Parts: sequence; structure tokens; C-alpha cells
Amino acid sequence: MTGIFISAAHKSSGKTTLSIGLCAALTDQGLAVQPFKKGPDYIDPMWLSLASQQACRNLDFNIAGHAEILANYASYCRPADICLVEGNKGLYDGMDLDGGNSNAAMAKLLRLPVILVIDAQGMSRGVAPLLLGYQAFDREVAIAGVILNNIAGERHESKVRAVVEHYTDLPVVGAVRRNPAMRILERHLGLVPSNETGEALERVRQIGAYVAQQVDLNRVVAIAKRAPHIEAALPAPLFPAHPAEKRPMRVGVARDKAFGFYYADDLDALRQAGGTLVYLNMLEDRHLPPIDALFIGGGFPELFLAQLEANITLRRELKHSIDAGLPVYAECGGLMYLARTIRWNGETRQMVGAIPGDVIMNAKSIGRGYVKLRETGNSPWPTADMAPVGEINAHEFHYSSLQNLDGEVKFAYDVVRGYGVDGKHDGLIYKNLLASYTHLRSAQRYNWAARFMAFVRQCSVGRREPPAVCDTTPVI
Repeated sequence: MTGIFISAAHKSSGKTTLSIGLCAALTDQGLAVQPFKKGPDYIDPMWLSLASQQACRNLDFNIAGHAEILANYASYCRPADICLVEGNKGLYDGMDLDGGNSNAAMAKLLRLPVILVIDAQGMSRGVAPLLLGYQAFDREVAIAGVILNNIAGERHESKVRAVVEHYTDLPVVGAVRRNPAMRILERHLGLVPSNETGEALERVRQIGAYVAQQVDLNRVVAIAKRAPHIEAALPAPLFPAHPAEKRPMRVGVARDKAFGFYYADDLDALRQAGGTLVYLNMLEDRHLPPIDALFIGGGFPELFLAQLEANITLRRELKHSIDAGLPVYAECGGLMYLARTIRWNGETRQMVGAIPGDVIMNAKSIGRGYVKLRETGNSPWPTADMAPVGEINAHEFHYSSLQNLDGEVKFAYDVVRGYGVDGKHDGLIYKNLLASYTHLRSAQRYNWAARFMAFVRQCSVGRREPPAVCDTTPVI
């Protein structure tokens, strides 16, 4: 098993761009590259998937235990020639004082050699104590090489290389010059999603070519070969078996420029729980296809308000279907779209109107980071043998807020940590719709996809077309 962990001394060192470039360059050499991203993130994995032509997988201590992370990593790495894990933030950064959820902890768990990206802008001799400190801080972390980023020119590169080689035992496997062509536009605290731009593939190819010229790919592969082989199996089936179906459950998934935030593992979980995925373009499709359920994930619908509003036929059809009882799950951007209106930059646009409230875009983030939820007992999704008692670990990131809610509103969750809809609740329920600002992850601790599909099957019993309103009494 061949693998490397790409990390950095601190955030915004160029680690993601270099990881994208490495994936593209190694793939261009004919290697099968399996990318991973540590922590909760939708956008970086979209770029890594595009660069490697393989679905990027997320590894998150907040969602899964060590055994599950190891098993999933080993499973997805098995068919690949090389695995590349991109960290988040700096190598030793994390929420816990002991570093238990840091990049270093993940690298140690997976027993991966680390290539450290150093933003060398304005640095020369100061690189040495930085590297020596990172090596000494935790000797169990196998820092195996350095990529120098933001190098000003040949003279700067020569100086910094000489410093690293004189004072440390770390090889410099690459020195990447400062170049505007390497930049990917950013929004909020991350890259612009690759699904929003038609030039994404060409940009990835440019970055890959640029990295291939300035990073010793053979040396990177040689370092990756130091990773030991991992044999790991899940202690129990990740997804419960579903009963045989007379017909498959067709699950619509909104996937376009406005909605693209989906974890590959969650989509796999829907399939393994009995769903056949049918992709929809909410900007262009005029009608809903024949579906038994709908999943609208996150994204940036505020950037496409005019197009979403203009698709009147689909909005009305979706509102009618939800009123008629179509099982729907919506996260963040999906919640925004299902509200009455979205207001942004002084402009208000009409949306679906299934949620009796209005969305306002704010200048600062309303909810950001890890979330802990506790179920209220109102959720329409069945719980028997599918959800452990206790708190649900998830995450949120939204600049919008839901206001002017009409009437008595039921929520599926109390917010223990985070913000959700109002700082106390999340998971708004309307008929067979559950909409939340929280992004869930299907894993052993909480398999939301299996619960949702069980609910879809409940609603489909004895029905063909159209969907009837399902009894939302929780199953204990």
C-alpha cells in the first residue's frame, strides 16, 4: 500500500493547490490516485476528485472511530497505485489540547509519511528552526520531505534549499515558484467549487503541469512507498441489510452549479441502503422525474437566484410534490431553496415556498464548525436498530439565516453545540420534508442514509404514483 500525507506548517500555505497538482500530475503519469481529505470539507474534495478522476473520500475523527477510519482507508486504497491524504489547517493544529484530532494524529493512525508544504515567501534561514521544531515536537510523526511553496525565483530557491539541506535531514522534493496561474479563486474560507466553473478541468491540468515541472514526482512516489500495508476490516457491517424490493427506490439528487455539496460516502450509503440515484439540475430541468424521494444538498444557491426563480415550473411541481408527501431531505443550500424567498445584496427572489420562512444572507457566518445534535423525537425517520442513543456529530457552515417562520414549527433536533436554525433547534419538519442547516455524515455512529431510505420505503408501501403523505409518527 503506497500513500502520503500532505500537510503544512499553517493554514493558507498552498497545500490544497499542491495536492490538486500532485493528483493531476501523478494521474497524468498513468497512476491510479485515490485522494482523501481530512475533516469536514466539500469543496477541496471536488477539486481533488476532478484532478485524480476518482471520488475523494473524507476522513474525520469527529464522525468515525479509529477502526472505521482505518478500514475505510484500507478499502479505498486497495485498488489504487498511490493514495494521497490532504490535511486541513496545520500539521499539529486541532481542537484538542493533546492533538488527538490533528493532522499529525491522522498521519500516525494511517502510518503515512508526511510531506510538509512550507510557504517560503519572505523566508530564508528561518525555515530551519521551523522544520526542526516540527520534527522535534512529535518524533512519531514521520515527516519525510518538504515542498517549498511561493518561491520568488532561482536565487531564493537556492538559498532556502541550502538552509534546509544544511540544518535538517529532510529532502526538498519540490520548490514551486509564485505564479498567478496556480491560484484558484476563493470564497468565504475555501476555494470556489469546481462545479461552478467550466474552466475547472483546464485549470487542474495547468496546475498539474506546473507541479510536474517543479516537484520531483519520482521522489514523492518513493516516499509514498514507505507506507506500510494496512489490513483492516470494519467490526460490523457499515450499512444494515435492506429488505428485498419489488421495485428500486428512486432517489432524486440535485446536482448542478447551485447544489454540489455531497460526500461520496453518503451517496454510496444511499445506494447500499436500496436507493437508485437520479441526478437533477434544478437550474435547467423543468419537471421532476419519477422519483420516490429527493435529496437536496448544500451549495451556493444565492449565486444563482435569478435562474432558480426563473424555473417556475420545477418550483411549483416540487412544492406540490412536497405538499403531497414526497419524502425529501435538504441540507443548508437545499433548505434555502425550499424556503419562500432568499434575500441577498438587496435583492429578494422567490423560491419553492415549502418551508414557511425567508432566508437572509448575512455578511458574517452564522454557524461554522462541528455540531452536536440531540433528537427531539419528532423526526419522521425510523430509529429502530439504526441510530445509537446519544448525540449526533455533524458540521455546519452557513452565512444565511432563516427568518419570519410562520405558525407552529416542529424540529427534529435540539442543538447541543452549534447554531442550526435558531441557535437551539435544527431539522425543520414539514410533512415528509426534513430540512436542516446541519450536514450529516453516514457512518457507523449515525447512518442517516439508511434511516432516510427506511422512511422512503415506509412511504412507498402500497403506493405507486403520486406519493401519499406518510405517517410521521416516530418508530421506536
